[in-house]
Amino acid sequence: MDENLIDDYARLLFDYHFLKQPLKKADCIFVLGSHDPSVADYAAQLYNEGFASYIIFSGGVVRPIGELRNTEPKSEAEAFFDIAVRHGVPAEAILLENAATNTGENFIFTKKLLKDRKLNFNSFILIQKPYMIRRTYATAMVQFKEYDFVVSALPDTYDSYLTRCLKEGISKERVISNMTGDLQRLKIYPAKGFLIPMEIPDEVWTAYEQLLMLGFEGRMATQV
Repeated sequence: MDENLIDDYARLLFDYHFLKQPLKKADCIFVLGSHDPSVADYAAQLYNEGFASYIIFSGGVVRPIGELRNTEPKSEAEAFFDIAVRHGVPAEAILLENAATNTGENFIFTKKLLKDRKLNFNSFILIQKPYMIRRTYATAMVQFKEYDFVVSALPDTYDSYLTRCLKEGISKERVISNMTGDLQRLKIYPAKGFLIPMEIPDEVWTAYEQLLMLGFEGRMATQV
């Protein structure tokens, strides 16, 4: 198996998924849950730079995350809370949504949290891993369309992101399988009403098919 060829295919997917939008100040930074602690690091950075006055961490999946992987397991939101506080974000500036188990629920349950708390936030910076930014945007255009938002992730290339993941104990196979899984979702989820359609360039789809043939299909969604 040619690792350079695999990386070339994976780099095409990464660059496609990492939709770039200009940052602007917002009422709140909204972080969608994942296994990647860098999203919490980035949220704290933006908070400390004055981009928003509040952070919402959404994610109910309990899993080991970053430096916290050897501590008592916590939900994604709780683990991200700990990371943000360690970076100097005041606890009172953080809201936790601890029930969501997927991207759609991140939006649905966070909207419920806003309503229940009577919070009149109108603008958001949505934060996720780089290769989930396009799907986050496409989902928000359905689930969060009444709000003003931009999507953002810690600036990265495929190579720098993969290097950091390997240091965190996240394998290359998992990263690439996550990316093929996200592209599959971008293809099939519009028909289910989960997100808006996004044009997928032919070269990106060809790279996706090649990666599937090479076995990077461990994170695919069911199509039923």
